[in-house]
Amino acid sequence: MATTSRARKRPQRRSTKDGKQLLTYYRQMLLVRRFEERTARAYTEAKIGGYCHLNLGEEATVVGLMEAITERDYLFTNYRDHGYALIRGMDPGRVMAELYGRSDGVARGWGGSMHLFDTEVRLLGGYGIVGGQLPLAAGAAMAISYRGGDEVVMCQMGDGTTNIGAFHETLNIAALWDLPVVFVVVNNQLGMGTTVEMASAEPELYKRASAYRMESARVDGNDVIAVRDAAAAAVERARTEHKPFLLETMSGRLRGHSVVDPATYRDPEEVQAVQEQDPVATLHNHLISEGIADADQLSAIDAEVGEVVAAAVEFAENSPHPEVESLFDYTYATPVPNDSRRLPADPLFPLDPTAGA
Repeated sequence: MATTSRARKRPQRRSTKDGKQLLTYYRQMLLVRRFEERTARAYTEAKIGGYCHLNLGEEATVVGLMEAITERDYLFTNYRDHGYALIRGMDPGRVMAELYGRSDGVARGWGGSMHLFDTEVRLLGGYGIVGGQLPLAAGAAMAISYRGGDEVVMCQMGDGTTNIGAFHETLNIAALWDLPVVFVVVNNQLGMGTTVEMASAEPELYKRASAYRMESARVDGNDVIAVRDAAAAAVERARTEHKPFLLETMSGRLRGHSVVDPATYRDPEEVQAVQEQDPVATLHNHLISEGIADADQLSAIDAEVGEVVAAAVEFAENSPHPEVESLFDYTYATPVPNDSRRLPADPLFPLDPTAGA
């Protein structure tokens, strides 16, 4: 019996399990959103210093990617790393304390915003140098391959990174040696203040993998499910076949390149389009329209997340500053001959107390 056109168009209701999963993703995305908003406020209050880059607008990409890897897998990111640290499992208080430069931070206050690091959740950095994480991610994947392990390395980067030498060198060696690494380009279409079209002869960045005979794909970075599924397929391929993969997620940012960037170079229409695609607001509306949750339930989640972020701020503000004497404690993993411990303004050589007598 033929199915009528009306029957084909009838929407399928999501299962209870799907609804619970979407609510979990919404809470995670909202945690990143509220944490980053509070981070921006703390920066303007001069409680956070140095460079500071936010994941505002990229929450669906962050959550989808983190859902695709397991606890035993490794993660390398660029300097836009706060959301990844939170969803990977770092304590929000310790992350905020690191941003504050306090000794209870994940890097004891010496790393700051761009250098979050925690071996317990296998987040091996936050890297401030554009592309600095790529060769290291390949090295970790090579170690896994050498040992015969089944872990996978995920290496996240921005669109501008695809134009530097380390990108091409790393993809080449990963393809040559069949390394279990998934490279993820988060394309917010602006390398700092320059559009991808103005900086890249091939603006569809996932296609660059073809130069190395590497599988690749592009996905809507505002759709947490689409990101999760695409990343999960790439991770599974890397795990079972030991083949690298290049995934590009299209995910606009709601603010400037960093907290101090007013983004006056952006076209107002482009900014409006990004705002209309806000992944947090989109998922909020979807949950209500599909009957998965009502406004009161989502408001309760927002309040709960707000309490988590407030507690993180309180923890950071009550954490002590690092002692000056500890400045060089983690320069090297093991003692190094002739390691200088001279602080600024200290004399280059010990003063002779008898000189001039």
